[in-house]
Amino acid sequence: MSAADEEQQQDREPAARVAAADLDRFVRAVLAAAGADEVSAEATARALVGASLRGVDSHGVRLLPHYAKVVEGGRVKGRPEMRFEKTAAAAGRLDAGHALGTAAGYRAMEEAVKLAEDAGLGAVSVSNSSHFAAAGCYTLAAAEAGYIGLSTCNATSAVLAHSGRAGFHGTNPISFAVPVAGERPYLIDMASSSIPVNRILQYRALDRELPAEVVVDDGGRMTRDPHAAKSLLPLGGSGYGYKGAALAGMVEILSAGLSGMCLSHQMAEMFQPPWSEPRRLGQFFLALKPSAFVAEEVFQAQLRDYLDSLRGQAALPGERVMAAGDREWAVERHRSTEGIPLDAHNWRLFGEEAAARGIAPLSAL
Repeated sequence: MSAADEEQQQDREPAARVAAADLDRFVRAVLAAAGADEVSAEATARALVGASLRGVDSHGVRLLPHYAKVVEGGRVKGRPEMRFEKTAAAAGRLDAGHALGTAAGYRAMEEAVKLAEDAGLGAVSVSNSSHFAAAGCYTLAAAEAGYIGLSTCNATSAVLAHSGRAGFHGTNPISFAVPVAGERPYLIDMASSSIPVNRILQYRALDRELPAEVVVDDGGRMTRDPHAAKSLLPLGGSGYGYKGAALAGMVEILSAGLSGMCLSHQMAEMFQPPWSEPRRLGQFFLALKPSAFVAEEVFQAQLRDYLDSLRGQAALPGERVMAAGDREWAVERHRSTEGIPLDAHNWRLFGEEAAARGIAPLSAL
């Protein structure tokens, strides 16, 4: 069963379905109770609920309890003082002040877009940040504003170097989004590893078997047991993992190299204490203005020709050829009307959060 099939199975067998608006309200309330300011809470709700709407459950609302924990522990500043400095005509850097990575990500892409308004492109490096949920949140924001967006972030060592025996790179995600006239953006949002770490944690909580050939145990043996998983394989697996490892290295250079922050193998573990220790993540954001390179109508015509031709390709029986983002937008349409599914583990955790913080609980549809 593919990862997409398993996520669809969660849609069929959830413990509860919750409206996006109710989840947005709940995320903001939990973070406010933990000590986050309005900007940080709004950005995090936008990122987490948006990811869950698109079916990116590993990086969606399931991260809320952890984000609340690190704000309360002091690892992340709930009321950060972020400082942006323009360093060149099309470049700048943002000191996120150990903010929630969601708040830093949206701010950085906003600044990149402002630079691109005049210069045609804008690049922003981010220092002193933290986990920023799904990388696609920020490229999507650029695309919705009419710009091509790119975002990267490195992460704690969890992925084997190609031919290596231990974790070296992080999952080091990459996202790329493009505005498409008359429809939702073209959206790539992926880890440079076989699967993201959060998927292992998600399957571990549900006691669900992992896909084949994506992780190894502490002896370097392939396993499907999420409880035995020690390190991820890079994208491309055991035979072609040099491709994923090279992409991870690119992300390392853009995210840590251009920000002066920790390399993956130097970084504190995300899910381990002390909760007062900042992780010093670096991130990178790029916005491109299509009309700075070619007339907007020419760009959109080229894009339309590409997408129509791609989707019109002959497909295997029972399948269809999709462009990047097509599956996410189909899930978004479904979940916008039917509700976001929550598995039994997260439904229970959110109930505990509500009771502990005196917040109105989520309502099942």
